[in-house]
Amino acid sequence: MHRGCTRRQWLAAAAGAAIARPFAASAFTGPAPRVAIAKCPTYGAELAPAMQRMFDQLGGLERLVKGKTVAIKVNMTGDTTIRLGHLPAEDTHYTHPRAIGATVYLMGRAGARRVRVLECCWSSSEPFEEFMLQANWEPRDILSAAPRVEFENTNGLGGAKAYARFATPKGGHIFRAFDMNHSFRDCDVFVSLAKMKDHATAGVTLSMKNCFGNLPVTIYGDGAGIDEPSAEPHGGRGIMHDGSRQPSKSAPSENDPKTSREDTYRIPRIVADVVAARPIDLAIVEAVHSMAGGEGPWVRPSRPIRPGVIVAGTNCVATDAVSMAVMGYDPMAMRGTPPFEKCDSTLALAEELGVGPRDLRRIEVVGTPVREAMFKYRV
Repeated sequence: MHRGCTRRQWLAAAAGAAIARPFAASAFTGPAPRVAIAKCPTYGAELAPAMQRMFDQLGGLERLVKGKTVAIKVNMTGDTTIRLGHLPAEDTHYTHPRAIGATVYLMGRAGARRVRVLECCWSSSEPFEEFMLQANWEPRDILSAAPRVEFENTNGLGGAKAYARFATPKGGHIFRAFDMNHSFRDCDVFVSLAKMKDHATAGVTLSMKNCFGNLPVTIYGDGAGIDEPSAEPHGGRGIMHDGSRQPSKSAPSENDPKTSREDTYRIPRIVADVVAARPIDLAIVEAVHSMAGGEGPWVRPSRPIRPGVIVAGTNCVATDAVSMAVMGYDPMAMRGTPPFEKCDSTLALAEELGVGPRDLRRIEVVGTPVREAMFKYRV
């Protein structure tokens, strides 16, 4: 027993260490997931038909969304004023509003009862529509794409009186459970609609890393309340990166606060825990236009690119694995190998929790072959 540590504290620490132990590799045992790839050079008239073909190749949207409430988490990372050169954010690091609109439209046509578009708007509790307007988007274009479309800023309580709790299978790598906005619970189908990008801390940001943004800043942010969630969100999620403090005490703390505080260790594990706790039912990764070198213009050097490709699947690990292959990376890569030179692989960590496979030999790829869709993100 450690000096200055009571028996109760020692047992609690031992339990946390047991929860945080490494899991068996390749824990996913399900059938081979199907992932669709489509070439799409612009966000024009060919976008919706290309996405419709992909969904048909996956078995059709009707069987997934008819009569159901669908929540779509998009990626609008960072402040709306940040640009890469003079390009609009949607041509580099934001999910494009036309991709959002096409997805909403196709969900409505497939019979979705309600579609709710979600994002944790940067350091703000204002309505999501206001955040879109600041990005020079027209929210009505998305609202009119299908019947009963709603927006929710998930950075706090939103329209509910309490946060929803999601438990992580196998106790998680870092967190055994998370508290999130009610919208992640009050839906039948959860969609991650992401941008295909590199990431300075996690190697790549695809459908899984997009869900790091599920965590409300009121609980998991730099300005989060100590005992209870803060009334208003302030700043980003720096405490998730560096582990300088725990989330609000109302939410579950880390399994073992003695694990590495290195962000390249923590972020991939937290992302794996989040997608295991709140599973993704449909993953869509769009890269008609995107950027290479990082997740946003604040990462240098970075450059705008036009891969002209979209990837979709009903298993997020498999979808991200195919997306990595399209980017010119090996989805089986581990720390020390591109794009994970400095970080652990979120795909491998999610696979350990049984979320899905990253080995392309265990994935059925349909539509455009990987070799024809490939756009290498590293020059």
